[in-house]
Amino acid sequence: MLEPLGPQHNLADYDAWSSSMAHIRATPGFEGSDWPHEMSLAQNLADLGAHARDFEQRSGFTYTVLDPAAGDVVGCVYIYPVGPDDADPGAAADVRDASVRSWVRADRAALDGPLWRAVSEWLAAEWPFAHAHYAPRS
Repeated sequence: MLEPLGPQHNLADYDAWSSSMAHIRATPGFEGSDWPHEMSLAQNLADLGAHARDFEQRSGFTYTVLDPAAGDVVGCVYIYPVGPDDADPGAAADVRDASVRSWVRADRAALDGPLWRAVSEWLAAEWPFAHAHYAPRS
């Protein structure tokens, strides 16, 4: 289940990513990224506030992935519109493109592929992007 990520998820979100840093860094789309990195719970709260503001301003859409039965945070999905200035060097990006990344916590690693498929289908069916740049899963 996806829900817009916000400050109310601070403790569960912090537990999910901080317990899975090596796993997230090995997830397609996060290789070579500077995130995740060590942060305090207060710094994480500020980060979640920034994601919530992006959502309110419709400049980015970050969702927490929740286990529908227990309500536990399983991971996150980040959907950020990109324009030509945001694209990878040498890659042409339509202003209607999006950069998409997702991760799941290490103890729920088997959900990475199903999450990727579900989000990919949702983006294709419901979102206005010409192309979603979302690292494929094997």
